[in-house]
Amino acid sequence: MAIVTYDQASCVYPGATSPSVDKLDLEIRDGEFMVLVGPSGCGKSTSLRMLAGLEEVSSGTIHIGERDVSRMPPKDRDIAMVFQNYALYPHMTVADNMGFALKMAGMGKEERATKIKEAAKLLDLEDYLDRKPKALSGGQRQRVAMGRAIVREPQVFLMDEPLSNLDAKLRVSTRSQIASLQRRLDVTTVYVTHDQVEAMTMGDRVAVLKDGLLQQVDTPLNLYDRPRNAFVAGFIGSPAMNLMTGTVTEEAAKVGDLTIPLDAETRSKLGGDKEVTVGIRPEAFTRVGADEPGLDATINVVEELGADAFVYASLVGSDEGEIVARHDARSVPERGKPIRLGVLREKVHLFSVTTGERLPD
Repeated sequence: MAIVTYDQASCVYPGATSPSVDKLDLEIRDGEFMVLVGPSGCGKSTSLRMLAGLEEVSSGTIHIGERDVSRMPPKDRDIAMVFQNYALYPHMTVADNMGFALKMAGMGKEERATKIKEAAKLLDLEDYLDRKPKALSGGQRQRVAMGRAIVREPQVFLMDEPLSNLDAKLRVSTRSQIASLQRRLDVTTVYVTHDQVEAMTMGDRVAVLKDGLLQQVDTPLNLYDRPRNAFVAGFIGSPAMNLMTGTVTEEAAKVGDLTIPLDAETRSKLGGDKEVTVGIRPEAFTRVGADEPGLDATINVVEELGADAFVYASLVGSDEGEIVARHDARSVPERGKPIRLGVLREKVHLFSVTTGERLPD
């Protein structure tokens, strides 16, 4: 096991005008499950591949423990990688796939068989060791790929979107298995996904990237409760946070009939801005009467999810676009009907329209 450290690590592809990963500073603790998340093209997979030695570190360094591995060949880094497409040998059995790297390293047959059996027991693959990959389901193939990584007993596991080829139900169960297994093995793990729900449910901490830049790294709950900027606020959470433009007055920000008081620190950080980005999570909305402060909207769609319902509505007399509010699932309003939404003031987030940064920081 080991600490992984990115120190101002950048990757610039030949012919590119900007870095795919730009001066990444990130420390992954010993035994931690770190998830890298962000939209397509944000640099998360490139960051992982730099650690694996599959992409060149253009500047800065990457350390595994005390070793600078920035220029080290992949085979010498003591890492094991689980790929999106499983990368299994179709002509080999499950046991042979899992033990191939050990065989190449010169490990004896008996010792190899012991390690394979131990990993198979962990992954519930004992009954499949003599099968070929084509006789397995997608979830079973992914567990074989995990087993191949486990038997090597590396210092670091690297996982690049390992669940993206699985159906929705299997993804949910498999991500739980991976997170549970990682905690049992206590091996430092770096996991890449574009799915923020996956990131929030699996990671000890989550690093959010955009355009090659690290936006925020924190626990899932802190990312949700205190996003550092408007991008993180809009990316983390499902459904996403509602981001609206408020007009700044002397002591408040106004969105429709809603008035959000601004403290002295927030007003000072706004500078001369006449507008502010107001962030409201779906669960922070409340349904209110016509005589109470709120936002008037027209319901477009209602998603009924059993325990919860989400109302998608357009604000009346506004070009803000659609907002989402959580609603009591037992008294769902009808599509096309008007609704007036108040807000829990303590759950309102404010961001600078100029920099996107949280106010106050």
